[in-house]
Amino acid sequence: MKKYIGTSLKLTLVFIVLCSLLYPLLVMLIAKFAPGGGKGETLMVKGKVVGYANVGQKFTADKYFLGRPSAADYNAANSSGSNKGAKDSAYLKQVSDRIDSFLVHNPAVKKEQIPAELVTASASGLDPDLSPEGASIQIKRIAAVRKIDESKIANLVEQQTVKPLLGLFGPPKVNVLKLNIALDQLQ
Repeated sequence: MKKYIGTSLKLTLVFIVLCSLLYPLLVMLIAKFAPGGGKGETLMVKGKVVGYANVGQKFTADKYFLGRPSAADYNAANSSGSNKGAKDSAYLKQVSDRIDSFLVHNPAVKKEQIPAELVTASASGLDPDLSPEGASIQIKRIAAVRKIDESKIANLVEQQTVKPLLGLFGPPKVNVLKLNIALDQLQ
């Protein structure tokens, strides 16, 4: 019995050191080589911080690409999903209201063409990316508001699309904040 208690205490100490000290230090060291040095990728325009590439931003003006709705109202300190099920009446009303709002601002789009990501919040409530389809469906509205040729904006969406890693891992995606920054620089 004493043999097993001694062994388990030694093993516990080893795992405390591994999990509480060495692993966090290793992750911190690896993060130093990531964009932003582990503090997130800060995006700047004219020397001024406009946001972070890994956190969704709230855009409401028709001249910008709209990101994915946020259950946390884009507050990173309050990151959370809605935890509402597909049959929850309040959730269905919220999604229906988002669809109606999207259609008002994008009259050329039919209800069945709207990608789900534009009317449903992500699990974290802070998703910074859209699919290329989610961005492309907004091109007509933005071109009309900004009086820019649609093909220029479509090219911009294509340029800002990040392909899957090695062509296999993950879907293609477009960072909405980076896309809107590039859109402002287009004019």
